[in-house]
Amino acid sequence: MRDDRTPPANPKATEERTPAAQGPAGGPAAPQATATRTAPAAPRAGAEQAAAGRPAAATPAAWLIVAGLFLAAFNLRPAVAGLGPLLEEVRDGLGMNGAVAGLLTSLPALCFGLFGMAAPRLARRLGPGTVVAAGMAAIAAGLGLRAASGSTPVFLLFSALALAGIAVSNVLMPVLVKRYFPDRVGAMTGLYSTALALGTSAAAAFTIPLADAGGGWRFGLLFWALTAAAAVPVWSAALLRRRAADRARERPDQRPAAAAPPAAPEAPLRLSRSPTAWSLAVFFGLQSTAAYITMGWAPQIYRDAGVPATTAGLLLALVMGVGAPLGFVLPTLAARMRHQGPLAAGLGACGLVGYAGLWLAPAGGAWAWATLLGIANCCFPVALTMIGLRARTSQGVARLSAFVQGIGYLISLPGPLLVGILNEATGGWEVPLAFTTCLLIAQIAVGLRAGRDRCIEDGD
Repeated sequence: MRDDRTPPANPKATEERTPAAQGPAGGPAAPQATATRTAPAAPRAGAEQAAAGRPAAATPAAWLIVAGLFLAAFNLRPAVAGLGPLLEEVRDGLGMNGAVAGLLTSLPALCFGLFGMAAPRLARRLGPGTVVAAGMAAIAAGLGLRAASGSTPVFLLFSALALAGIAVSNVLMPVLVKRYFPDRVGAMTGLYSTALALGTSAAAAFTIPLADAGGGWRFGLLFWALTAAAAVPVWSAALLRRRAADRARERPDQRPAAAAPPAAPEAPLRLSRSPTAWSLAVFFGLQSTAAYITMGWAPQIYRDAGVPATTAGLLLALVMGVGAPLGFVLPTLAARMRHQGPLAAGLGACGLVGYAGLWLAPAGGAWAWATLLGIANCCFPVALTMIGLRARTSQGVARLSAFVQGIGYLISLPGPLLVGILNEATGGWEVPLAFTTCLLIAQIAVGLRAGRDRCIEDGD
């Protein structure tokens, strides 16, 4: 199965010169992209159909792409969120010691950072849709096989397989939006951000009931392999439909199109020297740190304050669930803004109030603090939207997404671990909350810079 790989008439033409790109705030594309739009070109793959003057959303199988985006995003977090509630049962069932359990909780961010770096190269060779379809298959296989594993090393191995599938899909979701829906970046980012939040909250809320109904932790983990498997045929159908549409456009009775004139050589993107890329990477890393700290430690903070365990789990589900409605609205709002920094700062301010509440009255205002922390976690869809807006082409978005998420997830690795160390050393949550407050202030500051109206191709 291949994805949108019909060679252009000009051998030097690449996806990076597709005309679908537009400026960071919905403005006009770069002059080179405009020239490509008006020049006649040979029939291209469905992903590049905008060259024929049609909007991306009107392409064949567009509804399948939308369904694929939703299903893929839904399956990007249950592998992580579904394990936490059953971690004690998994440890008992496999004889896993505390050190390995700690490694298991840090494995997602590590895999997201390392495997995500390979996504752009895979996408160039196979096409982003094919890579995401393979990623869904890897998630399904990894989750299914780890649920059946009988030893800790095998459990870790298949967990890494599932997380590798999540990592490449993480990176390529903004790329697919830019490629297939370049004029609807905000709306489509909102769609898959909502699906991601729904998948996360569903895994947090339903994994234990599923395990109880299925007779143990293995079924609780296996269920999420089934939802990932459901995304594979949808992507397969979408890719087959596009290949059929491409073959129809290449019928011999069609008039051959003139070759597009060679484009001027472009300066290579040096993301390691781009202030915009680094600002986005640090912002992504700090918001990921805050999210992992909240997911990992907020229930324990509530329980230490006297909140029952069941209620603490529901509070975590609320934190994750708030992102569903807001995740649909905020990307569209962010895409319409010329500067997304104030939006990032406002969301961060909600987190500061939530941390203050956990410090002063964790049980008394538990539901209010959970709501505020859920709002603060919506920096994630805003960060994804900014990735799509900070590059003019889908290939640029691919490279930027890999750079930002790869470095960002590595930045997030030590945060949750340090919170646990500080809690153990001090016997309370005051110092850990002070630490997370400092990180959130830094996140607000770098978010203001990352939200500036810049594109990495401009050399900022």
